[in-house]
Order: sequence, then structure tokens, then C-alpha cells
Amino acid sequence: MSSQSTTVRLGAGFASAFAALCAGAVAMGASPIFVRFAWPEVGPFASAFWRVALALPVLYLWMRIEEAKAPADAPRASFTKATILAGFAFAGDLFFWHLSILNTTVANATFFATTAPLFVILIVWLFLKQRVSRGTLIGLALCLAGGAALIGQSLQVDPARIRGDLYGIFTAVFFGLYFLTIGKARETAGAARVTFEAGLVTSACLLVIALIFDTRVMPHTWQTIAALTSLAFISQAGGVGLLAVALGRLPAVFSSLVIFLEAIAAALFGWAILGEALTVVQSLGGALILFGIWAARPKPRPATGE
Repeated sequence: MSSQSTTVRLGAGFASAFAALCAGAVAMGASPIFVRFAWPEVGPFASAFWRVALALPVLYLWMRIEEAKAPADAPRASFTKATILAGFAFAGDLFFWHLSILNTTVANATFFATTAPLFVILIVWLFLKQRVSRGTLIGLALCLAGGAALIGQSLQVDPARIRGDLYGIFTAVFFGLYFLTIGKARETAGAARVTFEAGLVTSACLLVIALIFDTRVMPHTWQTIAALTSLAFISQAGGVGLLAVALGRLPAVFSSLVIFLEAIAAALFGWAILGEALTVVQSLGGALILFGIWAARPKPRPATGE
């Protein structure tokens, strides 16, 4: 499986893809708020299932509109190996994320989940044999430091929570695989088709998981239904869909670093909606993430005289 290089030709397409990636990160950063409102009535794995399943009609409509407007020769490969693997990878990401939350602190689970770019870079370097630039490594270090600062005051070292921390690392591995497989799938299909078909695979996996591990699967109140619908439309259809749009143009390594904006968005949403105070250290952590993304930005490919 190949992946895009960290050196690209920059143009108008880059700006729009980067904007889509940032908007997607913010949309995904809102997911903890919606899960918090749905949690008393629906179990964690069930909320993950509803997040993906309720988004499918929106994604299907988007797919039909996108392909109706696309040129007749636009690639439309259906259920490619990369798309199916992306569906399994995202199911693994959500599964281990919720297992981590159940077995360690939310802060620990969040911190280990944010190490996904580290695994993206390791896979690109060790298995795909691509060079990783010094700017990318500096950006990764700054983003990891910023992520730790955002939640560091709540991190706890406790041998009793090692299993939950390991689940958090597995979350990062699966999210990293999702980035790479979606990027590969976008080479032969549009963003809407890839997101919809991968979502079908993910929702099927999560339904089985929810039926096995959760006793609270069906929502009963309008508040919970509204929270799950918002989670599906905003964080899944919006956030993950925009991520697929961006990965058709941007390198997976750089895109994985930009997703650190999700942590900043989550902190800001928690402050604005849930009244969770932001400290100076957390603010500095957010600034480090922004600087890390800037340091890792793709560099223009030298002209070849074409």
C-alpha cells in the first residue's frame, strides 16, 4: 500500500483541502459533548454505533450528489480493499477508545489516543519506506507536547489502569491505520463514496459489539436522540466526511497532525458548553499544537521544468 509523500505541489487545492481538514477536526472535537449528553441512556459502544449508523443516509445522499456532478470518467471504485480496511480500522478505533475510557481516566485515554500521528509516521517510514522530513518530526514533537499540556494536569500514573492505557494506544494505532487506508481509498473513489462504504463496514462491526457488550442500546428520550443525531451529522458525516475530502489532496502524515486541532476544539467546547475552565498551561498547549502544525506543513515540490 502506498501513501502520499510529505512533499507536494501546493496550489489552490491545498488551501481548500486544509480548510476542510481543519473544519473536520473541529467537528470531530465536538463528539465528547454529544456523547456526554447521550451517555446516561445509551451505552458507550451503542453510542459509537449510532454515531456511524445515523450518518449513513446523509453520506449516501452526499455520494449520489457528488457522483451526479462528477465527470463521467471520475474514478468510482466500490468497496475496494482499502475502503473495507478503513471501515474495520475505524471500528477498531471507536471500540478501543471506549474500552480505554472504561478502564482508565478520560485524560489518559485522550492522551494516548492523540499519539496516532506517531504510528502514522512509523508505518510510513518502516513499512512504506518513505522519508519523513525533519519538519514533520519537529511538528510531531510539538503537537505531542501540546496535547500533553492540554490534558497533562489530569494525567495519572496508576498500575491499576495500565490495561486502559494500552487500550488508548491501540486506539491510536487503529486511527493511524484509518488515515492511511482512507488516503489510499481516495485514489480510486470520491470522498463521499469512500466515507459511506467505510461507514457501512464500521456500523456493521459496531452493531455486533454493542449487542455483545452493552445493555443499553436503544435511545428512549428526545434529548438522547437529539444528541446521537447531532453526533452522527456533525462529528461523523461532517467531521469524518471532511477528513476524507482532505485526504484526497493532503499527505496522511501531515493530516494526522492537523487532527490535533480536535483536542483544542474539545477543550474549547468543554469550556463554552460545559463550563470546564481552561488554564494557562492548556492555552500554551494549544499554541504548541498550532506551531507544530505550521512546522510540519507540506513543502512545495521543486519545479521539474514541465
